[in-house]
Amino acid sequence: MHVAKVIGNVVATRKDESLVGFSLLVIEIQKPGTDQAQSQLVAVDTVGAGAGDLVLVSLGGAARVNLPHNAPVDATIVGVIDTVVVV
Repeated sequence: MHVAKVIGNVVATRKDESLVGFSLLVIEIQKPGTDQAQSQLVAVDTVGAGAGDLVLVSLGGAARVNLPHNAPVDATIVGVIDTVVVV
């Protein structure tokens, strides 16, 4: 899992049937322990995150666990983060 910040959204009037009802958000994967962006990508939102939220993201095969069977997904937002403490 990765920590990311939501920086925008994607509007898709046509998308795969298994993604109907889910929002697509643009996120920046954060470098661990910093506010620096590592990369940007689009993720399926399953928790109702919004712009500016710090979120927990699953990538790869784990991203499809909470979605309909065979959903064409590589990144899923699975949590909204309240605080992060790095020791």
